[in-house]
Amino acid sequence: MRKAVYPRDVRQLVWRIRDLARQQLAGESGGEPLAVLVAESISPGAKELLRAERVGYYDSGGSLYLPARGAYLYVDRPPPKSLSRSMRSLFTGRRAQVLHGLLVRHQDWFGVKDLAEQTLVSPATASQVLTEMARFDWLESRGQGPSKQRHLREPAALLDAWAKQLGSIRAPALRRHFVPAMKLDGLMERVGQVCEAHGVDYAVSFEAAVQRYAPFLSAVSQVRCRLLAGSGGDAAIADLGARVVSEGANLAVIEAKSAGDLLFRERVGGVWLASPI
Repeated sequence: MRKAVYPRDVRQLVWRIRDLARQQLAGESGGEPLAVLVAESISPGAKELLRAERVGYYDSGGSLYLPARGAYLYVDRPPPKSLSRSMRSLFTGRRAQVLHGLLVRHQDWFGVKDLAEQTLVSPATASQVLTEMARFDWLESRGQGPSKQRHLREPAALLDAWAKQLGSIRAPALRRHFVPAMKLDGLMERVGQVCEAHGVDYAVSFEAAVQRYAPFLSAVSQVRCRLLAGSGGDAAIADLGARVVSEGANLAVIEAKSAGDLLFRERVGGVWLASPI
């Protein structure tokens, strides 16, 4: 029985469980022991590893796996709320900035201080995120103490986990505008011009940015742009001749609360685009 189980815990737990099973087999004749791990929360990756080792499990979310001789029980339920909250917090706010930095530079090794500087967070926040990620067995580490470094060994697993969390993360608020007599590409260029004229940091995002990175969409009807909050952003939108609308918008503005919301943006064709991540 454990409170919480993550992938990095599974190997040690399986050894312990198998040792207990051997002891029982040596002391009793007859039935085959069935190993079952009971925990308040078991992460999806840990469940997958336990199934591969044919070790049963049950958690407070109601998930159940019992690989018994002559019977097979498998009930897959959503993670318990405690694990869901923990996962969701990892992919939001300043913690998400740390994940973003690791994904963008997934081939590099980082110390805590270096990672914090790259992602505009405190060393304490960077350290907390790295500790959480180690539980999922996504990192490699080398060195000890202040010189210890980490490397993202499983970028695909991290990106998949982030994608799964998007459905439970509240979508950003949009201010919808209509800019008359503007086609999409012209509107993107004009947004860039007025933002730079007013000294406003921005990044075009969503489908319009996707189309600029990889032009395979059949049609894009709206430019969504993150603007750093402040009076300069309002002046830039006013220079576009944009008017606020409730429907039929061709420009949607998302207020960026800090420079961290624009991390790793890229300049493509004279326009700043949000990071592909």
